[in-house]
Amino acid sequence: MSSACSDSEVPQRVDTQTIASHHVDKQDAEYGPLAHVNTTGTYLPAFAGELQPGLYKSVRERKIANPAPLGLAGFALTTFVLGCINMQTRGITQPNMVVPLAFAYGGLVQLLAGMWWVYVYSSSWAGLQLILHPREMAAGNTFGATALSSYGGFWISLAMTLTPGGFNIEGQLQAADNGSMGMFYDSFGLYLMGWFIFTFLLVTCTVKSTVIFFSLFATVDIALLLLAVGYLHRPDDTPYTPLLKAGGLFALLGAFLAWYSCLAGIADTSNSFFIIPVWHFPWSEKKRESRRRMSEDP
Repeated sequence: MSSACSDSEVPQRVDTQTIASHHVDKQDAEYGPLAHVNTTGTYLPAFAGELQPGLYKSVRERKIANPAPLGLAGFALTTFVLGCINMQTRGITQPNMVVPLAFAYGGLVQLLAGMWWVYVYSSSWAGLQLILHPREMAAGNTFGATALSSYGGFWISLAMTLTPGGFNIEGQLQAADNGSMGMFYDSFGLYLMGWFIFTFLLVTCTVKSTVIFFSLFATVDIALLLLAVGYLHRPDDTPYTPLLKAGGLFALLGAFLAWYSCLAGIADTSNSFFIIPVWHFPWSEKKRESRRRMSEDP
């Protein structure tokens, strides 16, 4: 049978395999076939539920569940509890209750939401290959994967710091400072300051999104700054309570904005009679497209 094949067929067969192999390699390098979803035909609102400050695929057209609302829900509840503790609601001053939440819901669940794995099948000349890809990464959503995964790590690391007697971070710093809490407060303040810087970077990536989305990261950033300064600025050798309470207030605002964004990501025409408004900035893609359509209408 091989002798019946003409010479012209051989290069064609080899070239087909090369192209198929190159296609699979390219998909792998770009996080699979979901890496670039065609959104050019639908200019839809970049609401915070998608954790994508840009254009995105319609909820009704999406075939894979969006993990962003789950991550937002974990962030919202954990932030709500910590904000209430920082404000000393009902006289609560110890952060023990936030530890299990920070480990499980705000930490593990939010980390899973950012790095959720799905099975992506890609075909090649050798057959079907089973490839694992993170959900947010596979969708080409670098911002969503970075934000959710990072804050999942934030809550886990915070829980490790606040675990009573578990990791003994506070005790060791206190012993290193001859029984004083100053070294722990300074270390914790610098820890929070680092997260303030990171969150500020995320804020700069939301200015072309929506008012709700921008406000969520802005309030969280302000809360981190106030808490950091509250631990670094100690007039009487203890964290400055007014700043800690102010940070708790902004944390509460951030928690409710995260819940609002979570609802915006869950509610669609299949389960709700109304769509959650998110108020687009005048310079956003949605607003510009709306103005363009209005100018074209007779």
